[in-house]
Amino acid sequence: MKKSKLILFHVVGWVLYIAYSILEDLIMSGGPFSWKHFLFITYFVAMAVTFYFCYSFVYPRFLKRAKVLPLLLCLAFAPFLFTFTRYFLEEMMYPLLLGIRNYGEGTTFSYYLTDNLFRAIPMMAISAVVWNVQDAFKKEKENKLLRQEKTQAELAFLKSQVNPHFLYNTLNYLYAQAYPVSEKLAEAILKLSDMMRYMLHDSPDGKVELHKEVDYLHSFIDIFRLRFEDRFFVEFDVRGIIDGQRIASLLLIPFVENAFKHGTADDPNAPIQISLSATANSLVFTVRNHINNHQKDQSTGIGLVNIKRRLELIYPGQHTLTVQNDSRVYEAKLELTAL
Repeated sequence: MKKSKLILFHVVGWVLYIAYSILEDLIMSGGPFSWKHFLFITYFVAMAVTFYFCYSFVYPRFLKRAKVLPLLLCLAFAPFLFTFTRYFLEEMMYPLLLGIRNYGEGTTFSYYLTDNLFRAIPMMAISAVVWNVQDAFKKEKENKLLRQEKTQAELAFLKSQVNPHFLYNTLNYLYAQAYPVSEKLAEAILKLSDMMRYMLHDSPDGKVELHKEVDYLHSFIDIFRLRFEDRFFVEFDVRGIIDGQRIASLLLIPFVENAFKHGTADDPNAPIQISLSATANSLVFTVRNHINNHQKDQSTGIGLVNIKRRLELIYPGQHTLTVQNDSRVYEAKLELTAL
């Protein structure tokens, strides 16, 4: 559902709910619209504030990410938010503007507080149901889109696929022929064979061990090293734990690929800097390069848009991608909060 339609749906829902409640009271009491119906409005405003506090802030930030302590604290605060909102409108603003109030003048705030706290609980529960239903529909839509894109990718792959066994056998033959001539060339062919095997590897969830993704990055860098020989200035720093976690296959390589394509790997004063820091369940990957303004190839490979789309599908709400470009230095930083 588009955002504009969702907002309209909420507005119409609240208007109908308030109108129904007032109309029901008018019919049941048999009387005209009076000052007490202004109290209906403030009551529903307080409920709406509580609803959207939970719906827009608490559940997306803490329930979705399973942050139990902040979730409990915010849920404990929600009834107070309802009470304070209603008190501000009915016992402070209405007496000042309309000369009316809901409770008697001698009513203490402690009594008002205890009389209203429980009233927020049904709205907290309703907001939880609405958010969970909406989130379930959103996930189902994303999964459907992901399945469609996966099917399209598989079809495209099958159309362009060359028999991998033929490629492996050919590369092994080239490796055997090249080894007596140049050990470096033979090692490069072997790395290329390993990289191709990794690229064609598939798993049910599309993920691989993190250390294999790191090995692939090392092989990719080593292949480029042959081109520049001694004038190759690339720093690749790996810190933390890289055993046991799983990551989407070939997720990191587009950033490195673009750095080589648009950066300067042969300048000792402007090296390409790559860093990966991982914990048991999180990862920070940063690629920084000086922009080569003489580079004729202006294409960006997979493209930033496609990278963002893939992250949204595989790591929804669990990633942050920051890109900085001042026309001199380009830096991309990817943070994954769940591996």
